[in-house]
Amino acid sequence: MSSETTGSGQVSETGSNVAQSSVRYRVIGLGFLAVVICYMDRTNMSVTIIPMAEQFGWNETTKGFVLSSFFFGYTGTQILGGWLADRFGGKRVLGAGVLLWSLFTVLTVPAAYSGVVVLIAARVAMGLGEGVTFPSVYSLFGRWTPPEEKSRAISLALSGTSFGSVAALLLTPPLIVAYGWEAAFYVFGLFGVVWWVAWHFLTSSSPEEHSGVSPGELALIRAGAEPETENLKVPFRAMLSHPAVWAIIIAYFCFNWSAFVMSAWLPTYVYQELGVDLAAVGLFTVAPAILGVIGMNAGGWTADWMLKRGYSVIAVRKTMNSVGFGVNAAVLFAIGFVTSTPLAIAVFSIGAFFGGMAMAGCATNPLDIAPRYAGTLLGISNTIATIPGIIGVALSGAILDATGSWTLVFGIAGAFSVIGLIAFAALASGERIFD
Repeated sequence: MSSETTGSGQVSETGSNVAQSSVRYRVIGLGFLAVVICYMDRTNMSVTIIPMAEQFGWNETTKGFVLSSFFFGYTGTQILGGWLADRFGGKRVLGAGVLLWSLFTVLTVPAAYSGVVVLIAARVAMGLGEGVTFPSVYSLFGRWTPPEEKSRAISLALSGTSFGSVAALLLTPPLIVAYGWEAAFYVFGLFGVVWWVAWHFLTSSSPEEHSGVSPGELALIRAGAEPETENLKVPFRAMLSHPAVWAIIIAYFCFNWSAFVMSAWLPTYVYQELGVDLAAVGLFTVAPAILGVIGMNAGGWTADWMLKRGYSVIAVRKTMNSVGFGVNAAVLFAIGFVTSTPLAIAVFSIGAFFGGMAMAGCATNPLDIAPRYAGTLLGISNTIATIPGIIGVALSGAILDATGSWTLVFGIAGAFSVIGLIAFAALASGERIFD
């Protein structure tokens, strides 16, 4: 059977055409894998820094600077990456970013032996490559996904953050025990090269450019995707003056404060505070990451289901955001008073699950208010939202050196979650604002 055109001009897909309508899923799947590798390469440092600190004699403050240095580079290419992806296509921008960060993942080893300053420089360069990831993915998904699939597609891509963290937490400790901390950087760096080969041959920046897209799938995508253009003029001033944009920026900033602090310091917390052996650190920290994967995808499916049931876009976005931020804040306020290792991991896992569901709120909202400029808007919001990676991660190390208080570290993160909940609830919009 083949696609049929209805009287309204809509194309329905039936029979064999449904089977052929899979190219967009290939792009979405490889975009998801790019995020997975991105987070594998950044998360492995949160584990490898434990033996590295012991070998090189670093204190908690130095560890904080090493962990946060990545975000200096990560901040620098967010807006540029989004603008390039929106104007020239996300395929080339994302591909180049993966190759760049994979190179500096491998170079982390000689950089570490050259001293802290050189290591920090390598981490900054790695961050420059990773900074284009989400702006490119948003730009690509804006062109490749019909409206009813956007929440799921973005939630899947964002769940790659937790999936990559899971992979890194599971693979890094055995690699360290068997071959030394250096092996984690060599192995993970190669993953990006393998991914790039598949990306280069199997994808395109837009469905119109891909010869494998069937007429039925192209019609389905065109119903909601934005056309690619090299003459795109981004309304930066209008964006930065609109409350709905600041709702996304503030929510992202607050979400990332807890996300970056947890990603960087949870293995150290489990190792030092809960007394878990280094070889088992990955097993104890993987549960929150797995629940984060489930929560993000559950949030995406729930949001799309609510939209199909007739709920307004803004009601869906605010509901998902409020539930996610609210539960995450409660967890972060409570966790400092938990002393049992199993209970602590269980509480963290609850927070990760509901925190992940929030991604169907603020994280998907750029595709609602500015689908044509989604990459650029994501780049703007993610640039500002990367500041917690610089300040929050380093500040946590300084707090731990000065007070030894994990309760204070997690409590500050919980306070930011409350701020993010309130700001998005007050300022967000579900309408298409920027054409």
